[in-house]
Amino acid sequence: MKQDVLFISDLHLALEKPEITRRFLGFLQQRAIEAKSLYILGDLFDAWIGDDDNTRPIPSIKNALKQLSDAGTDIFLLQGNRDFLLGQDFCRETGIRLLDEYATIELNGQRILLTHGDLLCSDDLAYQAFRIKSHSSTWQQNVLSKPLWLRLIAARWYRLRSYYHKRGKTLDIMDVNQDTVVESLRKYGCCTLIHGHTHRPKLHEFMLDGRPAKRYVLADWKPDGAEVLCWKNNDFQTESV
Repeated sequence: MKQDVLFISDLHLALEKPEITRRFLGFLQQRAIEAKSLYILGDLFDAWIGDDDNTRPIPSIKNALKQLSDAGTDIFLLQGNRDFLLGQDFCRETGIRLLDEYATIELNGQRILLTHGDLLCSDDLAYQAFRIKSHSSTWQQNVLSKPLWLRLIAARWYRLRSYYHKRGKTLDIMDVNQDTVVESLRKYGCCTLIHGHTHRPKLHEFMLDGRPAKRYVLADWKPDGAEVLCWKNNDFQTESV
């Protein structure tokens, strides 16, 4: 029986990144098909402009996800800051199930908190303000009402704008706030947190109300390599892809 549970994030799939797309498709066909569940914790795509977008490489990715789902692997996706417009049409086509911005699961009696990670970066006030605006139904409906060609152009502009904005921010502002991490774990009754977003893969261990706690930061995928966090034999381990 399938037992492994896999966690990935920050693939940023795009036409301009064919190596990462090939790596992901191979991962779905060779490793993920052996797993019980696959959790994608945001930013699967570098930019998602609506479920009606079927430009390359989206069709091949949809097909591979549907094949994996049909083969018996449960696939869950938590929207990131790049693909928060991903919706139910995409899920119906692929067999994926969407998760809330904070989600809890249980592994061997342990409650695990999952999130993309952008909400934990509470020191980045400008981004948090944009996040509130961009997650409103009015803002999203306005964007999705635009013609596809215009949304494609806007997505390219947004990626360029995001790149230059990041260059003007300190690394500390773009990293998680530990107080926000602690508050989130307390709120959901967990001692283990898994997230991506920061592109700083590492295991952080600390004390939470007298108990040991852990924060796993998932790696972003690169053309020359990628990592997956795997729950196997009742423990977490990192695998290379």
